[in-house]
Amino acid sequence: MKLLISRLSIAVAGLASVLMFTWPLFITSKIASEAALAQAVFIVLMPLVLILVLVEFSSGDIGAKQLALLGVLIALNAVIRMLGAGTAGIETAFFLVILGAFVFGSGFGFILGASSIFVSALLTGGIGPWLPFQMMGVGLVGLGAGLIPKFTRSWQQKTSLVVYAVISSFVYGSLMTMWNWPFLAGTGTQLSYVAGDPIISNLTRFFQYELITGGFFWDFGRALTTSVLILLTSQSLLATLNRAASKAGVRRG
Repeated sequence: MKLLISRLSIAVAGLASVLMFTWPLFITSKIASEAALAQAVFIVLMPLVLILVLVEFSSGDIGAKQLALLGVLIALNAVIRMLGAGTAGIETAFFLVILGAFVFGSGFGFILGASSIFVSALLTGGIGPWLPFQMMGVGLVGLGAGLIPKFTRSWQQKTSLVVYAVISSFVYGSLMTMWNWPFLAGTGTQLSYVAGDPIISNLTRFFQYELITGGFFWDFGRALTTSVLILLTSQSLLATLNRAASKAGVRRG
């Protein structure tokens, strides 16, 4: 029963995060202001992270030892992110979230991703209306990484991690653009969001917007950086994290 509640809480957090990004595809009237939307999302979704921690803790998926390790990884990833923070497409925060979630599971990965971005923002002063979206976006990266199958051969694991890194980098970039696309593209152009239009029509305009503005090129930089870091560090980091997981009694889920 506890395991079912844990899985349900992860699913709800993931679904809520996806919906907060893709709202332009479902809203039929204009939103009053970007700031008001972001503030409302922040107020509603921030408790999800705390609730998820409590549910994972109470279900046994994250115990005291795991929680301490989670805190260390959050602090470490927050510092690592300062080396890139998305500048020119360079992103140093994804690889540790992906590797951590791969070893410890989706709930752990969601919390690691969202919390490390929050701590990083506190350290760098990068707090703004974009922050809750960054937190939930990287949380989703961690959630998905926890679902990657564990292959027996090292090269298979490394390949699956790199493939996921590429896909998640482009998905993250697209989601981060989509939530404020209606405001950035303006109105009355061929690339503008049209409230109430069919989803396919808006997705087509969004894809064109991403191509013209260079969003996909930026995402390519993120995918390349994350993939290279995984290739360079996965062997040693996975061994270290697996030993830590074994000592902490973590069951992957």
